[in-house]
Amino acid sequence: MKIAVTGSNGRVGRVLVTLLRRAGHDVLGIDINEHPAPPPAPNSNWTPPPWFWSMEGRTEPPNAFWQSDLMDDQTLLDKLKGCDGVVHLAAIVSPNITTMSQAKIYANNTVTSYNILQTAALLGIPRVVQASSVNAIGGAYSHQPRYDYFPVDENHPTYSEDPYSLSKWVMEAQGNSMARRFENLTICSMRFHGIWPTKPGYEIRIPSPPKLSKDLWAYTSIVSGAQACVLGLSAPIHGHEAFFITAPHNITEVPSAELAQTYYPEVPITGDLTGHTSFYNCAKAERLLGWTHEDLEL
Repeated sequence: MKIAVTGSNGRVGRVLVTLLRRAGHDVLGIDINEHPAPPPAPNSNWTPPPWFWSMEGRTEPPNAFWQSDLMDDQTLLDKLKGCDGVVHLAAIVSPNITTMSQAKIYANNTVTSYNILQTAALLGIPRVVQASSVNAIGGAYSHQPRYDYFPVDENHPTYSEDPYSLSKWVMEAQGNSMARRFENLTICSMRFHGIWPTKPGYEIRIPSPPKLSKDLWAYTSIVSGAQACVLGLSAPIHGHEAFFITAPHNITEVPSAELAQTYYPEVPITGDLTGHTSFYNCAKAERLLGWTHEDLEL
């Protein structure tokens, strides 16, 4: 199949292109950057280590590449002709990018998603996978996150506040809308979180629960997240579906039930939080996509 991958020079994009090419697919890479590069630095004291952005030469380039910001839907019609599927990963990844206005962050994420979905529908491309976020329901960028129950699943309502989280929720709403309008279009929205690499000797668990309490102490490994996208291109589903795509455990040394009692004592626990079980329930992804999270090397 011919698959277009937007954000092909990003962290997940480079890995996804590699997995698709190894599976024998013809890949059209699309990115605003001509070469792999980190996004603008958010307003943060945290500096990613070098390996956070680099896959150390293990990734493969797409069969063809188009540099674009995806805001021009007419050009998209021409470029995506002949594609059998699209994985839309391109996005502004934080509301705290200091060089961009809040309106631009929101507009970029929602308009590019709409353009991809609309173009796929008009061209008869049957499958789109788009990168959403656990923040579609609110969380990391909220003043004080609101959760109705733990572990969280896809039925949880949204309490998003910031432009990034709102844009992800709207992207999913656009998916619902397009799937209703175009019955032959299937859309998967992947709710990733804290994309991390897995490296030999690198211990993913960290002993600092307070810093990540809004994030519910979760992460998604790059390779496992990319594999979810591959599965989304062919899973036997119809319409639009959103999926939490995170690791099955929290990333601290503290048991999940203890974290819940310390930081969210008012939130009822309605499912399994034994041991270090994740606060995000990914059973839907396992059931409908056949996906389970693994810490894998490329």
